[in-house]
Amino acid sequence: MNQPRSKKKSNFLSDMLFNIIAPALILSKLSTEDTLGPVWSVVIALAFPLAYGGWSLIKSGKVNFFSILGVISVLLTGGISLLQLDPAYIAIKEAMVPALIGIAVLISQYTRYPLVKTLLINPEVIDIEKLDNALALRGNSAKFAKSTERAGFIVAGTFFISAALNYILAKAIVVSLPGTTAYAEELGRMTWLSYPVIALPSMVMLMAAIFYIFRQIGRLTGQSLEEFMLL
Repeated sequence: MNQPRSKKKSNFLSDMLFNIIAPALILSKLSTEDTLGPVWSVVIALAFPLAYGGWSLIKSGKVNFFSILGVISVLLTGGISLLQLDPAYIAIKEAMVPALIGIAVLISQYTRYPLVKTLLINPEVIDIEKLDNALALRGNSAKFAKSTERAGFIVAGTFFISAALNYILAKAIVVSLPGTTAYAEELGRMTWLSYPVIALPSMVMLMAAIFYIFRQIGRLTGQSLEEFMLL
């Protein structure tokens, strides 16, 4: 039981290191002319999340919507920076990615494969077949589908709030022209602040949706959640 928990902790630390800590440190400390310079600091900083995202995709052997959006987000930041476009495009890009995820979650609600199931009911953690059988046995499959739909709206709302916060944060911090040391340092500051200002509130809302789904599993199956856990 300790091994999966250690693996999750390791993944979390790797995510933090490659996606937040390393890029932010490079942009904040190595963007001056006597170090890497404003252009190369951006290139090297963005190489960390891009390489880590590519490595994760190869390791998992899976290509999914969220991973693709993450790679596109990094490439857009690099393109805006290297082409020295108006910094307003950074704010638009920062809002666009979570907004697209929110829209995708909403649209998928009306298909046979809602994304919220992928997000909240992980088949590597929950025995989906056993859960479906338990729900069908008590005639609660339709009720659980409704519960999943409600959770989907919570998740979509989480991404829309994240989009708004991303836009406000980027608009307030990134004001200098790309290609300057100030711009690179502002990107670093935005990266640092994105975790406490955006990621933590979003995680709280996602955890609320997960808690709601797990509670519904217990209520509608008449069994404890542990009965369906694979770990």
